[in-house]
Amino acid sequence: MAKKVPDYSELFSPTDFRYAVEELKPILSEEAYVKYKAKVEAALALQLSKIGVCSRAIAEEIRRSCERVTAEAVYAEEARIKHDVRALANVIRDGVSDTAKPYVHLTATSYDIVDTANALRLKDAVKKVLIPDLVRLEEALIAIDLAYYSSVQIGRTHGQHAEPITFGYFASCYVSRLGQRILKMDEAANSLSGKFAGAVGVYGPLSLLIANPEKFERALMSSLDLIPSEVSTQIVQPEPVTDLMHSIVSTFGVLANFARDMRNLQRTEIAEISEEFSESQVGSSTMPQKRNPINFENVESTWKKFMPQMITVYMDQISEHQRDLTNSLSQRYLPELLVAFDSSVRRLTRTIWDARKNKLRLSIETASMKRNLAMSEDTISAEPLYILLSIAGHPDAHESVRKIVQRAITEKKSFKEVLKSDRDLSKYFAKISRDKMKILDSPSHYTGIAPQKARRVAIEWKRKMSRLTMQ
Repeated sequence: MAKKVPDYSELFSPTDFRYAVEELKPILSEEAYVKYKAKVEAALALQLSKIGVCSRAIAEEIRRSCERVTAEAVYAEEARIKHDVRALANVIRDGVSDTAKPYVHLTATSYDIVDTANALRLKDAVKKVLIPDLVRLEEALIAIDLAYYSSVQIGRTHGQHAEPITFGYFASCYVSRLGQRILKMDEAANSLSGKFAGAVGVYGPLSLLIANPEKFERALMSSLDLIPSEVSTQIVQPEPVTDLMHSIVSTFGVLANFARDMRNLQRTEIAEISEEFSESQVGSSTMPQKRNPINFENVESTWKKFMPQMITVYMDQISEHQRDLTNSLSQRYLPELLVAFDSSVRRLTRTIWDARKNKLRLSIETASMKRNLAMSEDTISAEPLYILLSIAGHPDAHESVRKIVQRAITEKKSFKEVLKSDRDLSKYFAKISRDKMKILDSPSHYTGIAPQKARRVAIEWKRKMSRLTMQ
């Protein structure tokens, strides 16, 4: 089927046409939002029939009308009466008999419908799209980890060469960070709550009909696969949504951190990785030779734009007394955050992994890693040397080794050359085993347990992701 070309003259946000996620449209679009609210209205009618307030036939009539509701019809009615949820109720009423009309929206307040519908669509977006996409990204990172768990790379702190790690170990840190965020996001989605407690949360309307309105609320939420808010005002407690948004934004931070690291590893003078560059791709409008790390740059740029939206989410925790309207507009932008986030997840995955060929798309340049490691190979042994000297009884090994390094830099000599000329250390060397002294001649082997731990982390998170997808 041909892809529909958007009408660019009607689009304001680049999220609509540059970063849209097709699978999220049936969940987060304006049409979908109306459908989710209608779904809650239909569930309400069914629950009313279960306690004998109306017949099952009437509930079914209301359900069928709810399924026919469109955003176009609701928003046309809203333009007339200036109220969104009453407009929805009127459109549903227009589709049922006079006998069924009294039971549409009966005992509900607007945010019984709105907050419950929001919980439903956020949960669906996370469970059906975001988490599956994140799992695919996690699997791509695990693939890097397992493929390069023993490939030695120089570690860097403050932008300077530090001590050797492995590229798999570098990847394992992100495997762990992303994995933990995925589990937190899943937990937060499962904790989203709805409500059906009336205008100020005290179940006034329901109390006119039944003796146990909380039981009705629990049953209604259960039919929608939600939990009820423990206690409500006119709105649900905002913390579950806040927690979910925090899980998304903090995960976005992990993606941005990874993107920055990968972008820096593509610097010309480092060149330890490279993005795939298509045959017709252009890197610069004036420099034909340019190949820019645009995918990693895009992810960090998207994070920079949407991360501050979390501040608004925190501000939406505040509502005066039983409620005010200060969160009404701002919460309408939550879907855009989810779309931009998932777009970045997919971009990273595409950059790393070729799903069709089931192999890495990112080029890992191990030869460059060896070259960069060699630049500091002479001084890498400074740390293990100072540790071994300390164990051998040297009273100030760190300072002694630091001075040797400084002399080597000042005199433009190798660290080992200056080290051999320092006779004061010979008595301590005599106490160090030959096996341990080998590290001074092969500092690239000074990777601790990086290979073993990288592999273990990858295997463990592969197991956890498998268990998550089986839920």
